[in-house]
Amino acid sequence: MQDFDPPPSNPAAKQLYLASTSNLKQLLTATKVNSSKATFLLISPSAGDMVSTAPKVLVPIADDSEPIEAIITIDVLRRAGADVVVASVGKQLRVEAMLGIHIIADDALSDVVDTVFDLIVLPGGVPGVDNLRECEALESLVKRHAADGRLYAAACAAPAAVLGPWGLLKGLKATTYPSFMEKLAAYTTAVESRVQVDGKVVTSGGPGTSMEFAIALVEQLFGKQKALEIAGPLLMRSNHGDEYTFTELNPKSWTFDHPPKVLVPIANGTEEMEAVMIIDFLRRGEANVTVASVEDKLDIVASHKVKLEADVLLHEAAKQSYDLIVLPGGLGGAQAFANSETLVNLLKKQRESNKYYGAICASPAFVLEPHGLLKGKKATAFPGLSNQLTEQSEVEKRVVVDGNLITSRAPGTVMEFTLTIVEKLFGRKLGLEVATSMGFTSL
Repeated sequence: MQDFDPPPSNPAAKQLYLASTSNLKQLLTATKVNSSKATFLLISPSAGDMVSTAPKVLVPIADDSEPIEAIITIDVLRRAGADVVVASVGKQLRVEAMLGIHIIADDALSDVVDTVFDLIVLPGGVPGVDNLRECEALESLVKRHAADGRLYAAACAAPAAVLGPWGLLKGLKATTYPSFMEKLAAYTTAVESRVQVDGKVVTSGGPGTSMEFAIALVEQLFGKQKALEIAGPLLMRSNHGDEYTFTELNPKSWTFDHPPKVLVPIANGTEEMEAVMIIDFLRRGEANVTVASVEDKLDIVASHKVKLEADVLLHEAAKQSYDLIVLPGGLGGAQAFANSETLVNLLKKQRESNKYYGAICASPAFVLEPHGLLKGKKATAFPGLSNQLTEQSEVEKRVVVDGNLITSRAPGTVMEFTLTIVEKLFGRKLGLEVATSMGFTSL
C-alpha cells in the first residue's frame, strides 16, 4: 500500500490534502478527534488493508518520452489508489524526457518483466515511442499482458508507433496524435477522438487530452463513481476542446525583445502535474526555463511520489534575474516555498521591480498571501484555500491575470494557466498554436 504523510490540522490545508488523496476512504479508516483549535483526522490502516489489493499499473518511460502524458497518468492513477510502477526501459533510472525534463523511474524494466500488471500505459513523445517500440523486453511483456485479456493503453504517437506495429490493435477502434492518423489506419480503424475506449484498449490523442485519458483509465480500473470522485477536485473543465479563456484586470503588456527567462522552483511535495505542464508548455513556447530545487539536492519527490530532477539548486539560480517566476502548487511544495527565505526574497524583488510572477493551487494562499505578495491584487487559488486570500472577488475564476501577476486554481486549470502565460509572453497567436498542437483545443 502507498504511504501517505499525516493530514495537516489546518482545516483548509486538510481539504487540499484529502482532495489529493481521496482514495483514503477505501484504503484507510478515519477517526474524528476534537481539539480546541480544529477538528482533524487520525488515520490508521484498517485490518483488511495490511496486504494491498490495489490494481497494479506499469508506466514505462524512455528518453524523449512525453513528460506530460507520463506524469498526468501516474499522478491521477495514484490519486485513485492504484499501485503505479514507473519503469525505465533504458540503462539508467534517470530519464531525460522531451524538453529536457528529468524523471527518475522507480525501477528498471528488467526488474519488473515478470510482474503481472492490471494495466500497462504507454506515453507518447517522439522519438520516445521509438525507444519503447524497440525494447524487446517491453514488447514481450505487453503482448503477454494483452494475450491474458488485461487492460492496456497508449497516448499520442504510441498507438500508431508502438501498439500498431506490435499487432495489438487489430479489429479495434483507436485514436492517436493527428499527424499519426494515417499511420494508425494501416493497423486498425483510426477514429478522430480525444479518448477512445474499445474493449480492453484505451487510446488518446495528445498531451492536451492526458487528463481525460487518465480519468478514463481510472474508470476502467475502479468504475465511474471513483472517476468522478477523482476528477472533481482536479477542476477539469467541461468544455473539452474549446479555446482557453482567462480573466484579466489592469491589462499590461508582457512582451520582451529577448527569449524570456523563467524560474520554476520545485520542492518535495510539489504537485508534479502542475510543475511539468508549466515547464513543458513554456519551453514549447521557447521560453528559457530554469527548474530550481528548493531542497539541498537536485532530485525531489513530488506530491504523488513522482521523482523529478531540477536543473540547478535554488541558491545557484538566485544569482540570476528572471522575467517571470512561476510557482506550482502541492501542499508540501507550497509550504517549502513559503519557508525558503531565498525564494521569498526573489519574489519580493520581482514584485518591487514590477516584474512578472505567478502561482497556482496552494501557492497563492501559502506563499504569496502570507508574504504580502498579493497586496492590492486580485487572485484565485485552490478552492479549499481561497478563503485565505484577503481579496475574494475573483476567487471563483479559473485563471486571473492582474497586471504583472497571474494565479490559478488546480491541476485541471494548469493548462489554461500556462497557455495564458504563453499568450502574455508571446501573443494570442502562439498561445492558440501551442494549445492546438498539444490537442488541448480541437484541431
